[in-house]
Amino acid sequence: MNFRAILILGALSAFGPLAIDFYLPGFPAMATAFATDETHIQLTLAVYFLGLSIGQLIYGPIADRFGRRVPLLVGVSLFTVASLACAFAPSLEWLIGARFVQALGGCAGMVISRAIVSDKCDAVGSAKVFSQLMLVMGLAPILAPMLGGLLVNLYGWQAIFIVLTAFSAMAALAVALGLPESLPANVPRQPLSGALRQYGRLLKDGEFLGHAMTGGIAMAGMFAYIAGSPFVFIKLYGVPAEHYGWLFGTNAAGFILVAQVNARLLAKRGPAFLLSRMIWVYLAAGLTLLGVSSLHTEQLWPLLIPLFICIASLGCIIPNASACAMSGQGARAGSASAMLGCLQFSAAATAAWMVGVLHDGSAMPVGMVITLCGILAVGAAMATRRLYAARIATQTSF
Repeated sequence: MNFRAILILGALSAFGPLAIDFYLPGFPAMATAFATDETHIQLTLAVYFLGLSIGQLIYGPIADRFGRRVPLLVGVSLFTVASLACAFAPSLEWLIGARFVQALGGCAGMVISRAIVSDKCDAVGSAKVFSQLMLVMGLAPILAPMLGGLLVNLYGWQAIFIVLTAFSAMAALAVALGLPESLPANVPRQPLSGALRQYGRLLKDGEFLGHAMTGGIAMAGMFAYIAGSPFVFIKLYGVPAEHYGWLFGTNAAGFILVAQVNARLLAKRGPAFLLSRMIWVYLAAGLTLLGVSSLHTEQLWPLLIPLFICIASLGCIIPNASACAMSGQGARAGSASAMLGCLQFSAAATAAWMVGVLHDGSAMPVGMVITLCGILAVGAAMATRRLYAARIATQTSF
């Protein structure tokens, strides 16, 4: 794939994280504006996760039936309109509803960008492209909190959604002018009536489900960190709000770095091999984070080291798990991408909810949820490798 296509796909893939990370510094201002507390403002985050989960299941079959471009343009346009509605929300209820619609539009880019990569590349090529997309996507969590905090201080929280409106409008223009249809004309188009059957087949595909759950559960740990980090950094350890973005960006930089190293390692090792090794690094860092958080240290830096390793390791885990899950999906790549995204963000919503439920005024809930995600992700990875080994043994016996 050429650089222009990767850049456009990276921007589309960034819709989800950008619309999350960008407005985190605005939580206190939004709580004040709507005369509520930050717990209720967090509903706008939870409903966004819900919209991402539901919306991806809708776009997958549509992309397999009508191609990639038209559903993509519709979704990006919907995100643009909903972002403008968020900016002028007169009440919290309005904002929650607009965030749900925003997620329904934004997930089109996430689903269809994976399907486009699958249309164009094999498993190793897909893993390389996904790693390159991590570079573009990774800029969002580095720059978004810092820029979001600056916009809130200068112009108010509404400015965040105005910028999202402009960004999505430019992305729609880039798709219209620079991203041709990728679904080959000779590939049979999947009927919408068979969407449920396709999802049923995917859920019965043990290797697809195993890889999807490995990446999705590991990624859920990152969203536990996203949900809990404003409290841990700003309120618990007294980090100034304007410096929050620097800590957030440092972890994102580690994510990008490992993703680029992963792209180079793929020349020697396959994505499944790298995934099976890095998932243990993620678990070890999670256990270390839990141990440090249980000590209730007065300084922040002991927490930052294992947290950095956790987030950085995802730069290898997410692209390789996605590539393994999408490998060989062919004409049902859209549905496979949708199911992959739905599982990922369902796990993310659950992890974010658990951090809130376990909240006890310490860093322990974040450490507990990330460790649990590590244990479950390792279990899913090991089970998937056994399924793969059994399938290869069966094929070679004939």
